[in-house]
Amino acid sequence: MLTSFHFERYFSVWLIFFLLGLGTLLPWNFFMNATMYFTSRLKDSSLVDSSANQTEAAGEHRSVLEAKFNNVMTLCAMLPLLLCTCLNSFLHTLISQHLRVMGSLLIIMFIFIITAVLVKVPLEPLPFFSITMVKIVIINSFGAVLQGSLFGMAGLLPTSYTTPIMSGQGLAGTFAAFAMICAIASGSELHDAAFSYFITACAVIFLSLLSYILLPKLEFFQFYQDKNRKQRPDKENSIWLLALSVCFTFTVTIGTFPAITADIKSTLNGRGSWDLYFIPVSCFLLFNLCDWAGLSSVPQKDSVLLPVSIVCRLVFIPLFMLCNVQPRLHLPVFFYHDGFFIVFMIIFAFSNGYLASLCMCYGPKNVSPYEAETAGAIMAFFLSLGLALGAALSFLFRALV
Repeated sequence: MLTSFHFERYFSVWLIFFLLGLGTLLPWNFFMNATMYFTSRLKDSSLVDSSANQTEAAGEHRSVLEAKFNNVMTLCAMLPLLLCTCLNSFLHTLISQHLRVMGSLLIIMFIFIITAVLVKVPLEPLPFFSITMVKIVIINSFGAVLQGSLFGMAGLLPTSYTTPIMSGQGLAGTFAAFAMICAIASGSELHDAAFSYFITACAVIFLSLLSYILLPKLEFFQFYQDKNRKQRPDKENSIWLLALSVCFTFTVTIGTFPAITADIKSTLNGRGSWDLYFIPVSCFLLFNLCDWAGLSSVPQKDSVLLPVSIVCRLVFIPLFMLCNVQPRLHLPVFFYHDGFFIVFMIIFAFSNGYLASLCMCYGPKNVSPYEAETAGAIMAFFLSLGLALGAALSFLFRALV
């Protein structure tokens, strides 16, 4: 009976951290997976000859806002994420954990409600582009505070409690990609599908909010919070290799995904609806499923092979650039068949999830329990630094194709 009781408390805390991890990255993933909706509202009708084939013309003559949307979206997401994660790592002792987490979740949910409402409001491309980027800045700013606070909380618990956060974050991408595919498959108009899509995000964030309200009431969580905060430093701070490793991992990932991968076109033309589903399935859903599998794996103890494995992921940059990225100006297409892209994506995504999980699980455990919360916040900062560096480099990588 005692064992069952302890397991129940363990599982409850594990599930709550999973839901909070889901709520941390769900907002960004919902925006990223909705690029078809956003770019559809950025088309410049003056570039399309009314007497010609409009679908073909629109594909050949994208407006500036439409062409740059992925890059600017990624940059507007990652720079605020970096800045606010940095601030959180320094200020987390001055602002209560409850205020940081509750406030962030409420503001993010409010932004998604506005996003759903704006689906029904007609706007010119430039105002729509500007409003969208402001919303991305806001959700990623508060998402950074939420993420840093969450990893700081998990740093006070046993190592296994970082895994549900990473797994929840991985599911966020999978859930967002699957929801978009379902919206497309429903046969609804794109705007109607987008409205349902963003309302779904609101519901999931609300569920994360309720789970956090429950967390402090669990004795298991309170026990470790009180125990570790009362201890004093007894270990040398040695998280820098892991911090730099997680930074480099996400620099490579965001440098290519989605700025390059979302522009890869299927070479199996005329295969029914495959063209419509190619990017939602082969790029976003496949990446998020494999990334989730990597994040959910039980990581082995970090070793000297970790930095080597992370550096080896640099090979994915030229591999994706040599796939059928369109439009392109400089490089030839070497990996023409869709199968190459799919295989690259599977390995790329799984390695990202597994290596990131390895770094984030063991980083806070390389310091004393007293410093674990700060170490978790620092690891979150370096994760965000990698995202921001990748976002900046994505402009260069895309321009070289």
